Amino acid sequence: MKSALSIDSQPLPLEEQLVGVNAKTGLYPGARSWSGGRRRILGKGPLESYCYHVMSRTCGGEVFFDDVEKEALRRVLWRMAEFCGIKVVTYCLMGNHFHLLAEVPQRETWLERFDGPQGEAKLLEHLRILYSKTYVGLLRDELSDLRQRGLESLAQQKIETLKRRFCELSLFVKEVKERFSRWFNKRRGRRGTLWMDRFKSVLVEGKGEALRTMAAYIDLNPVRAGLVQDPKDYRWCGYAEALGGSRRAQRGLCKAIGKPVDGWQEAGAAEAYRCILFDEGREVKDAQNVTVVERGVSVESARVVLAGRGKLSSTELVRLRVRYFSDGAILGSKAFVEGIFEAQRENFSPKRKHGAKRISEFTQPFYSLRQLRKAPVG
Repeated sequence: MKSALSIDSQPLPLEEQLVGVNAKTGLYPGARSWSGGRRRILGKGPLESYCYHVMSRTCGGEVFFDDVEKEALRRVLWRMAEFCGIKVVTYCLMGNHFHLLAEVPQRETWLERFDGPQGEAKLLEHLRILYSKTYVGLLRDELSDLRQRGLESLAQQKIETLKRRFCELSLFVKEVKERFSRWFNKRRGRRGTLWMDRFKSVLVEGKGEALRTMAAYIDLNPVRAGLVQDPKDYRWCGYAEALGGSRRAQRGLCKAIGKPVDGWQEAGAAEAYRCILFDEGREVKDAQNVTVVERGVSVESARVVLAGRGKLSSTELVRLRVRYFSDGAILGSKAFVEGIFEAQRENFSPKRKHGAKRISEFTQPFYSLRQLRKAPVG
């Protein structure tokens, strides 16, 4: 019998294995009530936003995610964050649990973007992050129909139900876990609960040492677990994604260490954060300085990184970026990459006009092309 994940023992391409993760769906039924657990402490004061360390584990820690499943969870996490108005500071997706450092803005302030004469149109456009064009069109027609029948109050109730899903930590994490669970269970051919109880959360001061330390703790998880010796080499964490060129991951870590939002390169945030990781993430040995009692980066590697002020070589940066985005991209001059692109244009979306992608870490022009696939690439 052939596996659902392969054809004739050959693994399916990553994008085919991830079918369903990006699917746009209709609204969930009314939110279910939470049960059990201690009362969650939420920021209700005058600050513009509050940060939380969120952690959730699979049932008994016995279900482990493979690389495809971690990638699926990463995509669900970012997509739901964008929809819910949550900012990801950093994250780490481990085999049987995940960590997330999230910034939740004040709901009333965030919702001001939907005020005014064009507010409802902006809200419906925002729904397109998560829902299909068809669904949003049907919702627009339903609201129009209610108003034509003089039921403005019902139309407003529907709009308020949508708005209640924004800037709410519990609903955000709940939907991330539920959406991923449905995809995961279908992929594995399993039934039942995937996650243990409610997620855990810690309210963290949104600036200074507390936020910096928590971000480093999260990105150092794979080092502490003995999976890698350097957090840059673990693909499913915010630090590795930032080094891979992700602007959204870079902005989150700039927030963590108090740098300008676009200061990853310009303000030296990349080097500063790497120094923090290697300073705080050093392994701990016993009193005799022989046996490692807490895993972390080696003292020797920490010395090297701190002596070099956290700077990575251009070669390391390119390797990380190519590995993260495409695992097999074409690299070379702009003319070379464009030539390959033009010769195989049929493999790409008609919307894509150019093939060469500048790798900004290099002082001399250097370009890459995402891995060619049989399916269209946007």
